Amino acid sequence: MTEKPIIEADLLITGAEIITMNAQRHVIRDGALAIKGNRIVMVGKREEAERIVRAKETRDGSNFVISPGFVDGHIHITADPLTRGFVRRVPTDSWNDNLTKWVIPLFKSQTPSDEKLAAQLSALAMIRYGTTTFLEAGTVIHLDDVMEGLAEAGIRGRVGQWVEGRAYDPSADQAAKIADAIALLEGEVEAYPDDGDCMLACWPVLVGHSTNPDEVWLAAKALADAKGLKVSAHMSPRQSDPDWFMARYNRRPMEHLADIGALGPNVCITHLAAIDRSEMELVVETGTTCIHCPDAAFKGGMGLAKQGLHLEMMEGGATVMLGTDGNATDILSSARLMAAGYRDARGDQDLLPSTTLMELMTVNGAKGMGWEDRIGTLAPGYKADFVLHDTRLLEWGPIFDSVGQLAQHAPPNGVHSVWIDGRQVLDGGRNLLLDEEKLLAEAVPAGKALVERTGLPIRTPWPIL
Repeated sequence: MTEKPIIEADLLITGAEIITMNAQRHVIRDGALAIKGNRIVMVGKREEAERIVRAKETRDGSNFVISPGFVDGHIHITADPLTRGFVRRVPTDSWNDNLTKWVIPLFKSQTPSDEKLAAQLSALAMIRYGTTTFLEAGTVIHLDDVMEGLAEAGIRGRVGQWVEGRAYDPSADQAAKIADAIALLEGEVEAYPDDGDCMLACWPVLVGHSTNPDEVWLAAKALADAKGLKVSAHMSPRQSDPDWFMARYNRRPMEHLADIGALGPNVCITHLAAIDRSEMELVVETGTTCIHCPDAAFKGGMGLAKQGLHLEMMEGGATVMLGTDGNATDILSSARLMAAGYRDARGDQDLLPSTTLMELMTVNGAKGMGWEDRIGTLAPGYKADFVLHDTRLLEWGPIFDSVGQLAQHAPPNGVHSVWIDGRQVLDGGRNLLLDEEKLLAEAVPAGKALVERTGLPIRTPWPIL
């Protein structure tokens, strides 16, 4: 029998249970994972690794389950971390009023330092809960400051600047508005190009809904086609989007986007809660990715339990990935909420089993980003993005089924250590790159000043003495 060649590695972790998410969905008990630079070079049994891996450093992983890093497909990384406790609406406000009178003024009142701070707070939260890759939701204003902050955090992500190309005022110069929006799209992807391997870059991310005319959608799609990027946008969280498109175009949003050629495998659409079967079929036929944000949907009363079609999209072969939308702090809770909502609505406890939840958080997220050959799986050649989950917690107990225990029962804050691109960024729950105490201290006055600049009233449901 020919002896396997020696594998040189920077780090070898031995004795862990490894959820590989490879094509065979292997789970390796008493396993080993080795990395060199920013790549995985070996995944297998501990005893084999001890024979063939020559590592500069070896660590004992016997108390841990290792999973691929999670992917958050939709998160607003700015504003929310500074103003999460601010009451933004009252029951008499419509959803549109909530956006125009409360949410948007908060976003647009941010200073560059606000946005950098908020982006780093978002990165802190994502990493703490095992997210190693994210796709921003397209509401960044001060791009350079945000990218600087994210680079310091060591997280992998794609970001989009705030792009709105529709002039709702009939007297406004619509052609100039479109030109400015397209110039912004072109400028951001030129300033932060995606070479396929970089940690941070810009993609054309549209606010969506009715905020951009066809010319801007098609310009974003053309940019993505030419440069190997992806377009992302919000659409149809509620009936207001279909109503607007029906009134203007006499067809529903996804029908309109399909007709103008704005859908396809390099397009991701977030929410899609208020769609019908014909639109669902278009998502499947065009290969468009759907990003589902359970916290926004179920907590926001979008009616998803009654009308949601994400399961049908998945059954049809569409890629569905998960996002937190900034409403949640961890993708694991979002996955569980998706399962609970659909199981209850359809009276079927077998829907969305643990295996599917793991896929949604890892390989589906990787595929939605177009990176299924580099992240979301623990296998030789893949990026060294992985998470060590501490099993020395009451919620774990003895390990019988690590996939089920992680997906259904493990505490989200049970993440012990995180590596991104071969670099350890979290150890024992402590961030190694950012000063968490300092950032949290800065967040309090920054959030208060941000709300004060908007002039919006601070409201509480009960009187405060």
